[in-house]
Amino acid sequence: MSESEQALAAIIDSCQPSRIVALGETAQRLAQRWSEHSECEVTHLNLEDTQNGLSFADVQDLGLVSDTLEHVSFQQGQILIGQLRNYGTRQIAVLVQDQSGWDLNDFIALGFKREAQLGEDGGRNPSTLYTYNISSYNHQRPWNNPRFWANPHMWGKT
Repeated sequence: MSESEQALAAIIDSCQPSRIVALGETAQRLAQRWSEHSECEVTHLNLEDTQNGLSFADVQDLGLVSDTLEHVSFQQGQILIGQLRNYGTRQIAVLVQDQSGWDLNDFIALGFKREAQLGEDGGRNPSTLYTYNISSYNHQRPWNNPRFWANPHMWGKT
């Protein structure tokens, strides 16, 4: 198993999903393997599905994307990731080759964080794993609560 496959498999294992949506050869293969060993519903997507807009009957626990962003325009990639995120997918893992033109700032703008930098084939095909988790992407800030924003005259008072 390659380093990127191991990284995606670790994400699947830590999430323990009962519903996975997968796009890309590696993602679909790993999702299928997971479903064979657990009670998991897998939705396999292809690029044509994403161009018509995504619609899921149920919230997906995990979205996996691999071998995809390298083959679509930047705008199409943003739409794809945005659709997965906006339809309530709880966690998303995107594996993208470093030469694809996507960088850390692009993923940060979409609410993702860099999970791992992977050097496939002795560094000839480096890739990066980015993740999104709806429960932790917007961390709590002490000032961001009703006590302060609803009562600005209380700022600085205890």
